[in-house]
Amino acid sequence: MLLLQLLLVCIAQCAHAKRNLVFMISDGFGSTSETMARSFMQELGPNTREPWSSILDSMLVGSVRTQSSNSLITDSAAGATAFSCARKSYNGAIGVDAQGTPCGTILEAAKNAGYSTGLVTTSRITHATPASFAAHVMDRDMEDLIAMHMLAKNATNGKSTVDLMFGGGLCRFLPQSDDASCRNDDSDVWQAAKDSGVTAITRRDEFDSISQSTSSVLPIIGLFSSSHMAYSIDRDSTQPSLSEMTQTALDLLDSDSEKGFFLMVEGARIDMAGHDNDPAAHVHDIIEYWRTVQKVHQFVHDNPDTLVISTSDHETGGLALGIDPEYIWYPRALKQVTKSAEQICAQLFRMQKQDVTDVIKDHVFPEYLGIDNHTQAELELVVDAMQVESGDGKHKACKHAVGGVVSKRAHIGWSTGGHTGADVGLYAYGNQMHDIRGNMENSHLGTLLAKYLGVDTSQVTSALANMSTRQLAFVRSPHIDHD
Repeated sequence: MLLLQLLLVCIAQCAHAKRNLVFMISDGFGSTSETMARSFMQELGPNTREPWSSILDSMLVGSVRTQSSNSLITDSAAGATAFSCARKSYNGAIGVDAQGTPCGTILEAAKNAGYSTGLVTTSRITHATPASFAAHVMDRDMEDLIAMHMLAKNATNGKSTVDLMFGGGLCRFLPQSDDASCRNDDSDVWQAAKDSGVTAITRRDEFDSISQSTSSVLPIIGLFSSSHMAYSIDRDSTQPSLSEMTQTALDLLDSDSEKGFFLMVEGARIDMAGHDNDPAAHVHDIIEYWRTVQKVHQFVHDNPDTLVISTSDHETGGLALGIDPEYIWYPRALKQVTKSAEQICAQLFRMQKQDVTDVIKDHVFPEYLGIDNHTQAELELVVDAMQVESGDGKHKACKHAVGGVVSKRAHIGWSTGGHTGADVGLYAYGNQMHDIRGNMENSHLGTLLAKYLGVDTSQVTSALANMSTRQLAFVRSPHIDHD
């Protein structure tokens, strides 16, 4: 009889046991990227022949197939929707299925089930990956509508669906009358959020203050840049790092809910450096992602009711270590680089044209790229690229030229400035990690995420049947990058 009573108590307690899920997405990060960053760290060590391993190497459990419903090569929107809704969809889809119908996400289902929820990214918070967990639009470029969806109240309980959002992209929340806005209407989404009781912060000192707060600040949105946050190689102290934002998110969400939490963390700029074919920016954002994984790993160690899963939505750049015919590549070529190609090209395009060549010779090569013996061919490559200006402010040709100079010296190759169809790594650690292994479709991984939390996304899907997924007067920009 006593044993039966103890069993019943155990069952009751287990049914209400706290459970946390941290789902991490290293956008654009393929297996070769892991190898490149590992070799880079090995090169930095006292013994370059000594094997070196990252935290991810100890967590490898399988791989993920990445194709979308309409292409063998996915974009980030379809990739993230496969994770969030456990359904394949078309490239550009945000939280909608292949027919354009809104699909309930794991974040929304988790909130309905009593979990706290959070999104952390180094991109705009309205960008494809974070948006796919909390918004439902036909086209990923409908970021004005995405901003409104992400701050919408839960129809069931009137509370914020997303309890915590950290990242960039403030311009999408400000009315177009504001000089800092990039919206196409006069909606002041930022002020509306504050009026509804959301803690809204934009400065580093505010972030530091809430990090040390002993009282609840949720729901909270912290956007620390107008658009995407800085690359790790460029970041200064005015912006929190991915690892800092994640640590604060873990602390705040862990103290907020007795049931547990769902947190999505994205290393977004790994992908963007791949698009730019910029190996130094790519490797530095990977290292920062590793730091973030290490913090989450420690949290899981201290809180065994937590599972962390890390994967990528796709590979970017078609990265290759080695250029024919030599069997070698040189990590040391990346060591002296101090600025991203993005920053370098933005600086060059702000200058008078007659000064550009001298600046490239006297500053860009020796100070930013660590090259004190540039060739005439390298100089002409960058100077000529400066003449290819599309008018979109992206400076693609310049960035590829700057990255190309470093890549060639490192014997690194790139097959594309876009995505590839390669499988990506799957990593896990913590509670019930034995269920996450092998090679699987990205949508099946989404099913496993919902299964772990014990939530049902179909109920959310039914509730979204009448939701508007089209942004009024939407016109696609001809210069949009599909990251």
